Amino acid sequence: MTSAPLAGRLDGLLFFPVTAYGPDGALDLDVFRAHVRAGVEAGAAAVFACCGTGEFHALTPEEFRTCVAAAVEETAGRVPVVAGAGYGTALAVEYARLAEDAGADGLLAMPPYLVVADQEGLRRHYTALAGATGLDVIVYQRDNAILTPETVVELARVDGIIGLKDGHGDLGLMQRIVSAVRDEGLDLLYFNGLPTAELTGLAYRGIGVTLYSSAVFCFAPDIALAFHKALNGGDDDTVNRLIDGFYRPLVELRAQGRGYAVSLVKAAVRMGGLDVGEVRPPLSEPAPAHLQELARIIERGRALLIDDSVRSPDREEGGA
Repeated sequence: MTSAPLAGRLDGLLFFPVTAYGPDGALDLDVFRAHVRAGVEAGAAAVFACCGTGEFHALTPEEFRTCVAAAVEETAGRVPVVAGAGYGTALAVEYARLAEDAGADGLLAMPPYLVVADQEGLRRHYTALAGATGLDVIVYQRDNAILTPETVVELARVDGIIGLKDGHGDLGLMQRIVSAVRDEGLDLLYFNGLPTAELTGLAYRGIGVTLYSSAVFCFAPDIALAFHKALNGGDDDTVNRLIDGFYRPLVELRAQGRGYAVSLVKAAVRMGGLDVGEVRPPLSEPAPAHLQELARIIERGRALLIDDSVRSPDREEGGA
């Protein structure tokens, strides 16, 4: 684990690896390590292990610690490792301590289990989690954990809370949060955490949120990196071409089944030649017709990259 602050290291494309299982349903650490290693070598700026795409909900505490430790060993300090933490406060604290013991650099604090808490309860929950370890915490806003600007300001004052990941998608609320925190002179990192975040990248960029999680990076790092470069470089022509030809069809396919935000990603990783196994219950595998469509969408995305490489010299000459 490096001594550099986590906030200063989260600058780039964020990789959320899937958790690999063998034919018997048990963890396959060798495949998981290969998956993490390939992501880092492809250019990931950070590894978020055992989070949503990594089926945090399906892992025992022992499996969780084992996976986080494996990710830490594979990254070898080249990029930070952030681990998921969730459920009620007591269990979230337990997972946080397991992550710290495994060598993680930070935590992604997912919503509490089941209950719909008020703002004071959420504030107490995340404050307790931040105080339980020496790890920096990113709060994940979604589902039953939607925060007001006032609560986010309070959390931004808590030692150890460095960021807010938004999986809710209310841009008006996010703009108010960004404004309120800025108005108080506080620092906070913001992340677009919507499923297939690239689809809304332009909108979030408009309110100053440029960091995002990329599930696509798990199975098509070439496409994900090309999009990331175009988005942050202001190449909106490439951004829109990839949205129209790849990301929008992918999101529309994802909407065809429950749990596809995870199971489609694992299926796509398998299509790429790494057998990470199937999802664990209560999730289920995509329908065969949807897998065929997924393959077509990935093929179309890569064709767009080839097309873009042909177009680029012309654009450069025209702008010279």
